[in-house]
Amino acid sequence: MSKLSYLDKLLDGVVVEWKTLGEVAKYIRGLTYSKSNESADGQGYRVLRANNITLSSNCLNLNDVKLVMFDTKVKDSQKLYKDDILISAASGSREHVGKVAYIESDIDYYFGGFMGVVRCDEKLNPRYLFHVLTSDIFQNYLDEMLNSSTINNLNSAVMGGFKIPIPCPNKPDKSLAIQSEIVRILDKFTALTAELTAELTAELTMRKKQYNYYRDQLLSFKEGNVAWKTLGEISRKISSGGTPKTGVTKYYDGTIPWLRTQEVDFREIWDTEIKITEEGLKTSSAKWIPKDCIIIAMYGATVGKIGINKIPMTTNQACANIQLDEEIVHYRYVFHFLCSQYAYIKSLGTGSQTNINAQIVKNIKIPVPFAENPEKSLNEQLRIVNILDKFDTLTSSITEGLPREIELRQKQYEYYRDLLFSFPKHETTSN
Repeated sequence: MSKLSYLDKLLDGVVVEWKTLGEVAKYIRGLTYSKSNESADGQGYRVLRANNITLSSNCLNLNDVKLVMFDTKVKDSQKLYKDDILISAASGSREHVGKVAYIESDIDYYFGGFMGVVRCDEKLNPRYLFHVLTSDIFQNYLDEMLNSSTINNLNSAVMGGFKIPIPCPNKPDKSLAIQSEIVRILDKFTALTAELTAELTAELTMRKKQYNYYRDQLLSFKEGNVAWKTLGEISRKISSGGTPKTGVTKYYDGTIPWLRTQEVDFREIWDTEIKITEEGLKTSSAKWIPKDCIIIAMYGATVGKIGINKIPMTTNQACANIQLDEEIVHYRYVFHFLCSQYAYIKSLGTGSQTNINAQIVKNIKIPVPFAENPEKSLNEQLRIVNILDKFDTLTSSITEGLPREIELRQKQYEYYRDLLFSFPKHETTSN
């Protein structure tokens, strides 16, 4: 499909007019409520929030919905209806603002104050507008409108000013026919993308099960020549890091990679989201660690997750940084084993957040095959690593294997969607 061979033929010479959303649709903000309104007895109105729209797929996620009580009747306009376009309208993070979901049928849900709904008039196909709102046309507009603001808020002025390409607006029947044909094509791509993604996801799930099976078999060591040694016994050093004082600008936006536990997720770590300065390093407990350390998250929601730093870096105090003795163990062998022990490591935690500490980490035991013969031991470890790394590549790599295929399917849909919305920007009336 090319722009000249299809889009021009579809338009058949009609002029496209870019109309503001306020001219062709109505934008409504959701229910405002406080923590005190939340229901404790399982009764009330089901109210969706911004995180109920899945970021990656513009789909509605109803697994975590707030039940809210109100003393007065809520407005019917703040209930979701068939063909509504639900939009994430306010957030502290730009990436969450402007995500949309299409309501395919009437559902017994309301939408909260950080949400908005767009309802089309009779001259605009709601599925057509949905595809426009998922395209770069809308996202580029939001970037321009919100770039200079510290408050990411899609109020009526911002939404009402967004311009939508309407083919042949003075001939509603012809306009809707063109819109419907564009919707038919994009819905077909959406369905195909969803089907292929489902197949690839099922395949990925199977590969993960295979990896887990072979990992558990290779690392079970129920019998045989194996010695169980603590991490403290097979490490040159186990340490944690530190955090430069927050709010001090001269400590941050430097060049030194500084790792937080939310970035530890059973993978290699090649960069960090935050960099600190030399002064931030000197005035805190943060310290450099060499590459190829095993990192275990010790606090909070990520406790027990494992990572490997592939560059020298610093970390915060919630990371246990393990510099292994390479004459005893291969670092990727220890990585695979500790990944298999995630549930067990989490169970060692204490307190309301189930935190672990450096002493607990030091006492975790690792099976070392043929421990009395270091050369034979390392060869056996490397054999196991080579097998598990192949499965790990298929299941975890973002540039190889199935996850990459899933990403490519989505990009294929986005390419054709943007192609079909590449209308000329004429501010004129149509034929």
